[in-house]
Amino acid sequence: MAILRVFHGWMHAVYKWMIGLASHPHSMYYLFAISFIESSFFPIPPDVMMIPMIIAAPKKAFKIATVCTVASVIGGYFGYLIGWGFFDLVARPLLEFYGYMAQFDVFKEYYNDYGAWIVIIGGVTPFPYKVITITSGVVELNLAVFGLASIFARGIRFYFIAWLLYKFGNPIRVFIEKHLGKLSMLFVILLAGGFVAIKYL
Repeated sequence: MAILRVFHGWMHAVYKWMIGLASHPHSMYYLFAISFIESSFFPIPPDVMMIPMIIAAPKKAFKIATVCTVASVIGGYFGYLIGWGFFDLVARPLLEFYGYMAQFDVFKEYYNDYGAWIVIIGGVTPFPYKVITITSGVVELNLAVFGLASIFARGIRFYFIAWLLYKFGNPIRVFIEKHLGKLSMLFVILLAGGFVAIKYL
């Protein structure tokens, strides 16, 4: 319990630190760095910085979303590399530290048949994307498939948030923070339904 309290305290401190970075003069560079490392080992998603940055400068909403997307996709390849070449040395301790080994074991079983869809679902929803990128490397998911799915998924996630904030401003902020997971899953379900309809109707 003591270790858990320390971990939660550390997470809270990092969260507040990221909020502070959002107002820094070089916030774009910090956002790029956070988005990069979040795709492979950092525990807190870049949304924490992205949302207040867009609220403060709505005209830069889609530029901010672009920074998040590009950095996240590049960082995803770093996560892939960890899974591919350093699983026992780096990936396993990271996954165990964050308590993601159960998710990893489950998703590994489905990768051969549903690799692209798993990357898309993990990239759009609040599910820890680092689990997806590391697992993709472990099972050696086709790099082109991984890259295209990552661009699509992360782009949808960050541009959707940027559009909502650009369109509705600060009043939508609480709604996004509270319901992003549900909105993401609804989008994935509708997307999957669309592909099924195209294929069979």
